[in-house]
Formats: sequence, structure tokens, C-alpha cells
Amino acid sequence: MPIAQNLRCNEQIRLSPIRLIDENNGQVGVISTDEALRRAREAGLDLVEVAPTERPPVCRIMDYGKWKYQQKKKHKTHHREQQLKEVRLSPKTDDHDKEIKVNRAREFLTQGDKVQFTMIFRGRERFHQDRGLAIFRAIVESFCETAKIERPPKMEGRRMTMVLAPDKPAAKPKPAASRTNGDPAKPAQVASAPEPSAVPPAAGNVAEQQPSAGMS
Repeated sequence: MPIAQNLRCNEQIRLSPIRLIDENNGQVGVISTDEALRRAREAGLDLVEVAPTERPPVCRIMDYGKWKYQQKKKHKTHHREQQLKEVRLSPKTDDHDKEIKVNRAREFLTQGDKVQFTMIFRGRERFHQDRGLAIFRAIVESFCETAKIERPPKMEGRRMTMVLAPDKPAAKPKPAASRTNGDPAKPAQVASAPEPSAVPPAAGNVAEQQPSAGMS
């Protein structure tokens, strides 16, 4: 369902009479469209047809431009783009700092972002790439249930990189139904919540309607 519907407003509303809901969400009742337009203009707002299939059509006095902006903002929030975060390590990173960095990566993954682990080798550390691989293996094991390897460890100059991506979350156990006569409990069915309408609800009983910088 589109976030912003092309609702008729103001002079685009042809039918009369209409059922009006005012700017305070109050039920005005059935009045002529001209009278509803007059009220909307006096309030400095728009008359918007929110339920065109009702008879008479349901219209609301509201700031239509502001409402459409809020709907677009909500849509962007719910459809956040996946980003690539970076967590930097070195072969000499101590266990405490490593734990902090791993926990930070876990936060990124939980938010749905990918994480690039970058191991920087300095001087003679380049001759001990096996240590870097061992650290990366331990990291992968710690994320075995929540992330997957999108790009395995790879040496690029003085850096070894690896990318993890969020994996599907583990299935949550369903609540068990009460037992009766010693019979095994059957898993309870969980009903999915209905999708909220993009159009503001009417009062009463009227039906209406982004790699970014990570830790160093």
C-alpha cells in the first residue's frame, strides 16, 4: 500500500454533501461541501477526502502538506538503507579492547548493517598473518548465530579485511498451550498485527484511512 495516496482535497472534491471531521477530530456531521470548504479556509487548513468510497464521502480538515511530509519521513525510517560499518583491529589488540570492538560490531549487525573488520599490520607484524586469521576465526565463531561471512579474510597490502552481514534471526520459541489430560502441548499460533492505515483515523465510528565511519 502506497505511503502517500493521491487524495482529493479542497476544490477537487466534487460530491456534496460530505460527512465532516474537523481539525480537532470532532464529528461535525453531514454538511455541504461548500460549507466544509469555508470552515477549512477559516482554519487555514485543507479539506481532504479521506474515505471516498463512503456515502456520503468522509472528509477531514487538516494540513495535507504536513501530513504527506510526515508519511514520507515515516516511510524512510521504516526502510533504512543498509550501511557498511568498519571496525579496526591490530594483531596486538588486547582482549578487553577486542571485546569492546566486537560488541560494537554486534550493535551494527543488529541494526541490519554490514561490518567490515580491518586488521592493520605494522612493520614485522606482516610476517604473522596467521595471528590475524586466528582472531578473525574467533570473531566469526562469536557471531555464528547472528551473522554470516559475506567476504572471507583477504590480505590487501598491510591490511586484512573481512566482511560480515546480518543473518536471519534465530526463530523464537512459540509459547506452549496449556496441557490437558497429559497430552503434549501444541504450539500457540501468533496472529500477525494488521498493517496500519496510511490515512489518519477518523474519530468515532467513521471508517478512515546508509563504508560510513565506524570505530577506530
